[in-house]
Amino acid sequence: MRNVHGAWRKVLGLAGLVFLLHTACFGEKIPDPYAWDFGKVKQGEVATHSFTLKNDSAKTLNIVAVNTSCGCAVSGVKDKVLAPQGSTLLEVKFDSKGYSGAVQQFIYVNTDSVDKPVIRFIIKADVVK
Repeated sequence: MRNVHGAWRKVLGLAGLVFLLHTACFGEKIPDPYAWDFGKVKQGEVATHSFTLKNDSAKTLNIVAVNTSCGCAVSGVKDKVLAPQGSTLLEVKFDSKGYSGAVQQFIYVNTDSVDKPVIRFIIKADVVK
C-alpha cells in the first residue's frame, strides 16, 4: 500500500510541476495599467483609448502637463487635480496616418509629486494597409 501512495505523490507532484511550468510559459498575461496595445489598426485610422490615472498617495496630486513622444498621439486629462486615492481619465488618440508596421509611442504625465514626477504610458499598434 505504501508503494501506491508514494507513486501517487510522485504523479501528483509531477502534474503540479507541469501545471506551474505551463502557466509560467503560456499563462495569461497580467494587464499593465500603463500600456495599451491597439492590435491591428488600418493605416489612416484614428484609434482611441482611455487610461485610468490614479493617485495612490495620501497627498493631492497636481498634473502639470501631458506630453507625447510624437505628433501622432494626442492626449488630454479630464481632471488636473486628484485628491488622495482619486482618479481621472487620460484620453489618448493615435493617428496611424503615415505609419506602417509595429509602432510604439509614449505619453508622459508630468506631476508635482516628488516620488513620481513623470508617469509614462505606452501605446502600441500594428499598422496595416
